[in-house]
Amino acid sequence: MSTIEQALAKKLAAINDSADSSNEPEVEAQSITEPETKATTIEAAQQVELKAKTDNYIEINLKHLAEKDFIVPEKVAGNRILKEEFRQIKRKLLNNAFGAVAKTLDHPNLIMITSARPNEGKTYISINLALSIALEQDKTVLLVDADVLKPSVLKEFGVKSQPGLIEYLLGDKTNISDIIYHTNIDNLKVIPAGIPHHLSNELLASEKMATLAEELSSRYPDRVVIFDTPPLLGVTETPVLARLMGQALIAVEENKTSLIDVNQANSLLHDDLAKGLVLNKAIHSQKEIYGYYGYGYGKQSKD
Repeated sequence: MSTIEQALAKKLAAINDSADSSNEPEVEAQSITEPETKATTIEAAQQVELKAKTDNYIEINLKHLAEKDFIVPEKVAGNRILKEEFRQIKRKLLNNAFGAVAKTLDHPNLIMITSARPNEGKTYISINLALSIALEQDKTVLLVDADVLKPSVLKEFGVKSQPGLIEYLLGDKTNISDIIYHTNIDNLKVIPAGIPHHLSNELLASEKMATLAEELSSRYPDRVVIFDTPPLLGVTETPVLARLMGQALIAVEENKTSLIDVNQANSLLHDDLAKGLVLNKAIHSQKEIYGYYGYGYGKQSKD
């Protein structure tokens, strides 16, 4: 090889060495950047999840519930009798929602709690029933405040008013998930009534409400949906809403609700609905205010 060729070969080798050394940091930079990109993606996803939970989350005041004699998971001794009373009630409802009778009912997992007239304890029963079902290991419960003219579920929870059923039926909220709120009680979710509107009752009888009931019934087969509804007497939309349900409980206040009102309220519920009565505010002893919940249950036979 001539001297010139040797010089050219040496120069070419030097150029190649320089190119190799300049590429090394790029490879190293790529190996560092890839994990950083993954970490950033995970962090962003966590932030989105956290925001969604924050937007649809309510913190129930458990101390407030306990003081008002509601079932509270952490409080055992103080409400043992109350838990047992609602355990007896929920067993009948759950058996009919998921047992053999479910095949004979439309939307058997949709349960309305109502009364003949206002202030007979239906919301107290609705909340305690939901809290009792939430203690089940294999069931979830959705509590819907459908008493749109006099909403009180969030008030009893010690929570300020939130957008809910009314906003969805008006179209202000487009997705059902926008009005379903997670809570700090396992297995319990809530749909608030929302802000009262001059067409609130009419919205309960709307086609959109019927579609909502259908979806709530079928979306999660293991979910019980409890509706705290307006009283039956004097609110024409409540019997219409009842046609979307599979089961109904009528709260009857001892020494207040008349037999005439009970019979009239019962007559407004359609025959294919499984119906029960809950005796509320019964004084079983001088020390007990909510001593016993009498329970009558039976589905009228079809013609």
